[in-house]
Amino acid sequence: MATVRKTSVTTYRDRMKRQGLVRVEVQVRREYAGLVRDVASALADPTREAETRALLRDRIAKLPVTGLKALLASAPLDGIEIDRPRDMGREITL
Repeated sequence: MATVRKTSVTTYRDRMKRQGLVRVEVQVRREYAGLVRDVASALADPTREAETRALLRDRIAKLPVTGLKALLASAPLDGIEIDRPRDMGREITL
């Protein structure tokens, strides 16, 4: 009997994979389970998918890590002087 159930589950997961769906398992507190289900159903609904995806990307998704140089280039530095004087230190006589 266990073999039949495993085959049915495997068949189901293969069918979902062909449809472009993947299985995702998360652990959340009991009070957030409904919210996570609502988000998943909104992403699965073709009429709400684009709006939900855009909202989640704007609010939650992490920004791609590009490096310190790109971060500084994108930072709002209006009115901030970031040049530093080239101080070679004191003169030393040897």
